[in-house]
Amino acid sequence: MKPFYVNNLEIRLAETEREIAASQALRYTVFYGEMGAKSKPRTAMSELDFDPYDEFCDHLLVIDRDRSTAHNPCVVGTYRLLRGEVADEYAGFYSEGEYDLQALIARSPQVLELGRSCIDATYRSRGTMQLLWRGIAEYVFEHSIKYLFGCASFPGIDPAAIRLPLAYLYHHHLAPKAIRTHALNERHVEMNTLSVDRIDAAQALRELPPLIKGYLRVGGVVGDGAVIDYDFNTIDVNIIVETANVTAKYLNHYSRDSESAARYYAAAERESAQGVAA
Repeated sequence: MKPFYVNNLEIRLAETEREIAASQALRYTVFYGEMGAKSKPRTAMSELDFDPYDEFCDHLLVIDRDRSTAHNPCVVGTYRLLRGEVADEYAGFYSEGEYDLQALIARSPQVLELGRSCIDATYRSRGTMQLLWRGIAEYVFEHSIKYLFGCASFPGIDPAAIRLPLAYLYHHHLAPKAIRTHALNERHVEMNTLSVDRIDAAQALRELPPLIKGYLRVGGVVGDGAVIDYDFNTIDVNIIVETANVTAKYLNHYSRDSESAARYYAAAERESAQGVAA
């Protein structure tokens, strides 16, 4: 994908090891410094959040050009992107450590795992998140992706503290069986702990993290079961977005070539409808 710019911010894929390291440094600041993730000795010494997946994933970056130099890119937002064909060639998907993905993967090989999303606190605004979504839309269009998925997190490791939003997601945004992912049995945390008539939807939405609300706005659904990630001090849900469900509003907002993109997604919608009918 080609880079594009909004004022002082540039969004594009990482091109160098230095840029990947800058994204890892941002991840360390957010995940370990702000969210209380438990760091291993190598992680703490380097002050970088890294794992083997970084070597073969694409890294989507928002860069502040005004604060960057040739040797010191100022990365203020990032997403890690892993396409299905790349995962097949290497170590599978990161999410497979928490979820059984077979139903989704069997539905289509054209899937994209989103992970390691974070934004610098100074830039944590709707505009920066929209830039990341615009970059994802470009990437999806370029690679003909049918489904986006990944783990999105609630802070903390007490399921009782987020009982309401988990039940809300289960009753109102559970993925269809054809693509539903499932938390691994040994890690499964029940989401259905409140009956639907006891759910205050407005309050549940207020308690959802902004990233999860963003996924819901583009038609996101969730897998069955949450997972406690003790290392990252979070409770995860598996989010799935069928790209054909991204509305014309979002296509026009995020894609530079909305007419071509609209044709692509219209064809994808027809293909999806035929698959459901079959």
